[in-house]
Amino acid sequence: MKLTTTHIDWINIGLMLVSACAAFVLPFEVFLFSYAVLGPLHYLTEISWLHERKYFTTGARDALVLVLLGIFLFVTSVIIPKYFPPAEYAPKQVKEAFGQQLNQAGATIIYLAFMGALAMTTFRTLSSKILFMLAAGLVLMALIKVQVWVLFFIVFLPTLVHVFVFTAAFMLLGALKSRSVPGLLALVLLLSIGAFLLFYRPEVTAIISQGVRDQYTMFFVELNRWMAKLFGQELSSSELAYQSSLGVALMRFIAFAYTYHYLNWFSKTSIIKWHQVNWIRLAAIAVLWVVAVTLYWWNYKYGFIALYTLSFLHVFLEFPLNWRSFIDLGREVRSISQKGWARQAALKPSTT
Repeated sequence: MKLTTTHIDWINIGLMLVSACAAFVLPFEVFLFSYAVLGPLHYLTEISWLHERKYFTTGARDALVLVLLGIFLFVTSVIIPKYFPPAEYAPKQVKEAFGQQLNQAGATIIYLAFMGALAMTTFRTLSSKILFMLAAGLVLMALIKVQVWVLFFIVFLPTLVHVFVFTAAFMLLGALKSRSVPGLLALVLLLSIGAFLLFYRPEVTAIISQGVRDQYTMFFVELNRWMAKLFGQELSSSELAYQSSLGVALMRFIAFAYTYHYLNWFSKTSIIKWHQVNWIRLAAIAVLWVVAVTLYWWNYKYGFIALYTLSFLHVFLEFPLNWRSFIDLGREVRSISQKGWARQAALKPSTT
């Protein structure tokens, strides 16, 4: 049986409920599993799919700029802190300033990738794209003194905005294009589950193993801390992320957002057809995925570092699609407001 968009919508509702239940019961474990197992397969298959569609950019080599920015981010976030940190005897203020400068540099790179993707989807000539980026650079200079922009681009855009907000936007666009009521229901359910997991905060009774704590604290706990600040609270120590009702609620939301983001991608295989490539590429994707999962299993730290660039690369390369989806979303909303919900039948050429 051929799956229709309506079938996919109902499947997604089921996947959403499964993701929510798993995230509620084992939030930290589910996130670490999804990130290490589902994540690499998502990166590899999506980059392959984007490549087949020329990354939704107007220039043949536009995507190379995004690749270079992804490499620069790896250097800024991993290489420099590891191999060129301040001396051990350096004052605390020097170390803090060093960290702030790296965060600002990382945020700048992500900002340039995000705005560059907009230029790549909007303009066709190189001169127009360069002029736009010069204007974007002027805006960046005005934002430098406003620290919230660093927080948005370095913390939230490549994480929760990517896996939750952009996923919601894709779902809305798909529902409006197909005029699917189940699609709209799935979107409402996504937002409702997200709100429930964030604001339902029962007393914490589960005990998180030390191994899970060590792995999560090493790479991800800062996201929980910044999220807590959005609610006007502080996770003053890493232990509060695992023992407080707020910390666990935030983790449930994060685990749900990431797990469903990955499952949503795979559920649409029959529609977007990311698997329809030659067998050599499919075999390469399968081998690389097995290597990535094995590396995570052997040592989560090494797996994270090895897949760091690929993770951000798929985020960067998706930016043009994100912008194009928002543009298409505006068109669909305008079309519905002008012509109503029912999709207009295509005009057929006269046979007389």
